[in-house]
Order: sequence, then C-alpha cells, then structure tokens
Amino acid sequence: MTKDGATSGSAAGGFLDRARSIAPPGFNRWLVPPCALAIHLCIGMAYGFSVFWLPLSHAIGIADPVACPGMTLGQALVTTRCDWRVSDLVWIYSIFFVVLGVSAALWGGWLERVGPRKAGVVAACAWCGGIAIGAIGVSVHQLWLLWLGTGLIGGIGLGIGYISPVSTLIKWFPDKRGMATGMAIMGFGGGAMIGSPLADKLMKHFADASQIGVWQTFLVLATIYVAFMMAGALGFRVPPTGWAPAGQGSLPEVAAASGFHVHLKDAHRTPQFWLVWVVLLLNVSASIGIIGIASPMLQEIFGGRLIDHPGQLFAAFADADKKAAATVGAGFVGVISLFNIAGRFFWASSSDRLGRKPTYAIMTALGALLYGLAAPALADRSIGLFILLFCVCASMYGGGFATVPAYLADLFGTRFVGAIHGRILTAWSVAGVLGPYLVTTMRDDRMARGIAGDQLYQPIYWVLGGLLAAAFLLNLAIRPVDSRFHMAAGERAGVAAATDPAPATAVLPADRLGATALLAWAAVCLPIAWGIYQTLAKAAVLLK
Repeated sequence: MTKDGATSGSAAGGFLDRARSIAPPGFNRWLVPPCALAIHLCIGMAYGFSVFWLPLSHAIGIADPVACPGMTLGQALVTTRCDWRVSDLVWIYSIFFVVLGVSAALWGGWLERVGPRKAGVVAACAWCGGIAIGAIGVSVHQLWLLWLGTGLIGGIGLGIGYISPVSTLIKWFPDKRGMATGMAIMGFGGGAMIGSPLADKLMKHFADASQIGVWQTFLVLATIYVAFMMAGALGFRVPPTGWAPAGQGSLPEVAAASGFHVHLKDAHRTPQFWLVWVVLLLNVSASIGIIGIASPMLQEIFGGRLIDHPGQLFAAFADADKKAAATVGAGFVGVISLFNIAGRFFWASSSDRLGRKPTYAIMTALGALLYGLAAPALADRSIGLFILLFCVCASMYGGGFATVPAYLADLFGTRFVGAIHGRILTAWSVAGVLGPYLVTTMRDDRMARGIAGDQLYQPIYWVLGGLLAAAFLLNLAIRPVDSRFHMAAGERAGVAAATDPAPATAVLPADRLGATALLAWAAVCLPIAWGIYQTLAKAAVLLK
C-alpha cells in the first residue's frame, strides 16, 4: 500500500481499476466529453426536482391536500395520514447541494486514486439508487426515507459524479481546459432542462384518480439515468503518464501551466486555494438566491404590465391573472436556464483565450454593475431589458462554475485537480444556504413593512452587487502558487507509479471525430436538443 492509498498489486485488477482504463494508442480523446455529458445530464436533474413538490404535497388527498395544522417538521418526517408541505419537501434541494460539496471534498482524493471509471460507477449507483429509495419513500409516504434516499444518498452520487468527469477532461484537454470543463458542466446545468419536462410527462402518464404518479416516475428516471451514467462511466479512459496532445509544444502558456503539480495535502495551505474558495462563494451567493425566486420577482415588480393590465399591482391579481402571470414567470425561468447553460460553455471557453483571472474579473465586475446599478434602474421600466439583464447574470453564474476547474488546474496542476476541485465545491454548499437566506430574509422583511412592486428588490440588488464587487477585488489578489508548494520530481514519479503502473505510451490525439465519436455525441445531443425545444416552447410566451 502506497502513502496515497493505492495498492501496488491492483494494476492487473478488476475492470474498474484505474490501470485498466488507461487509453490505448490511437484513442480518440473526443470520445471522453460525451461520457462526461452522459453523467452530468443525469445528475443535473437535481436542479429540476421542484417539479415534484406540488404533486407530492397532495400525494394522499390527490385532488385536495390533507392538511394537518400545527404539524412539526419531525412529525412530517414520519406521518402517513397527512400530506407533506412544500416547505418540508424543499429540504431535499438543500440536502442535495450540501451533500454534493461535502462528498466531493471527502472522496476527491479517492477519485484521483481509483480513476473516473470506478468513481462514475459509484456515482451512478448512489444517484440512481437514491432515487429508487426515494420512490419507496413516496410509495409508503415516509418523508424521512425520501430525504435519506433522494437527498443524502443521491447527494453523494451528485458530488462524486460532478467532479469525476471534470477531472478527466482537464487531463485530456490541457490545451482547451476551459472548453472541456465547460462542456461537462454545461451538461449539469442542462440536466433539469431535460429531466423536468420528462418527469412532468411521466407523472401525467402514471397519475389517475388514486395516485399522483411520482414514485413510478422516480423509478423510470432511475432506470434511464443508470443506463446513461453506466455507459458514460465505462466509456471513460485516462491518458497515460507523460501523454500530451499534438501541438502542445507550440503552446508555451499551457506547457507552463502543466509543468508542475501541487499535492492535495498542500493545496489548502496556499492562499490561492482560499481566495478561489471565497471568490466562488461570493459569485454563487450573489446569483443562486435571486435565481431561485426569479418567477415571483418578475411578477411582483412588473405586475399587470406582464398581462396587458398596466398599473395593476400583483397583490391585486385575481386567480386568472395570477395564472397568466405565472405562465410568463415560468417562461422567464426557462430563458434564464438556457443562459445559465450557455454561459457555462461560453465563459469557460473564453477563458482559454482570455485567461482564467481576466475572465473572472470580467464576470464579477460586470455582474456587480448589472446588479448594483442596472437592475435597480430597470425595475418597473423596460421588461425586455430587465429580462436580458438577468439572463446575462445567469450566464455568468454558470460561467463561474465552469471556469473554476480550469482555474484550479492552472494554479495547482492537473494531478490532484479533481480532489482540489471537490474541496473548493464546499463553497457551493455554503453559498446554497447563504445566498437564498440573504435574498429571502431581505424580501420577507420588506414585504412585512408593506413595501411592494419595483421598490421591493432594490436593496437586495445592491447587496448582491456588493458581493460581486468583493469577489472582483479578491480575484485580483490571486497570484501563481509559490514554487515551494510544487511537488518534487521524485514525488511526482512516485505518485504516478502508484496509480498509473502502465508505461507511458504515445496516444494519438485523433482530433477528428470519427464514426464512433459521432454516435457518442448524438446519444447525448439528441436529449439536449429535445430539452432546448421544450424550454423554448415555454419561453415563447415572453414574445407575445
């Protein structure tokens, strides 16, 4: 057993061992991104679980919820006769992203030792197994089982499944790190775009007068997801030690960024680690809370203007008006989701040309201006410009996620980037609590004071702009990691020998797609195209 936990006798071990997944000569690296997308498109459904809240809130009453006034959260966890409240169910969403960050941090080092194939299989079992356990919880009406399966066990699958493709792509694309990670993380943002409308159609198919169709939908989704995730995991290959793509010698900036590695045990001792952690925390906190209430925000600010009733306040809407406004709000959320997804690829790819630090500087500075100045100025004025503003902000929210893995690879090298990325993602867990808390607390306080309409959100925008301004300044302070933290040549060789016992062999880059790669890309692009169509169909209401 080596000091990194790798067993020397495992080189010829099972099919899932890292040594068995080292790419053979002539392997086409463009086969790896579809494998990454297959995993991220499945686990990205975590963003879309809100589609289940309302049906689950009347799982017993079916037509009308069976309410139990005064029921505590503890009672809700075990009740079999009362319907769950939406506030009881949304805890699953919080559990998802807290556990994602924690599990990514805990098992990031293990991922680097065992490789992406085994990690992908474990992620598939945890994510899909968790959903299946959640289906049992729904069928027997036990909320604690839903929390345990879908939230906790599924969240572990989220964390491992999130970082394993990213770590692999960074190693395969040292010349296009931002583009590669942008492709994978774009899939995570797009998972809900596919999963939510699919789940809605499945629930309608299974629902009848005696059931809401959620547990059946869970099982169908788990079956689909396990097939896609297993295909992605088993398709993973890792480059052999010493591999480099053709032409890298002509890219001195890439060679310089790849010529050293910082060990996982030393990464958190550097100021760069904590600066990136706080920058990500602030960037995510500034957007995640406001995106979560995007639909009611648009309705409360513009009121009757959304439904051709100028001057009418949202509080005075009749039921029919509320339904019409909610349709517009749903279209707004759909457009935001598209920009969130596209921004992950756009900003991360742009960072290959601009550099990671300048890209983050642009995103945080522009975000601070849009939130702090433009959003308050546009409130209750131009609906189109207001929507465009938040679409740009959503693109930078996604761009921050997608760019940070490449940023870490530039700062710390690629050897432990998956594990370091996993630890950085704990910032996401904190932001998932901090951002919504700031926004909802300020919103509820102002509503309690009788403030409404275009004045309700202005101080919130200023606070969010301040968070991004702080992120801008902290990003400027990031410098290259001091050479004293770089692994010595002997230490690098020892780590490589422990995890990659096969000799380094030349692997042709084969940058042309080829028939096999085209089929793999089609398998992931067709569901994405369907999801985009569904989203645009909902967003079309904004053009009316």
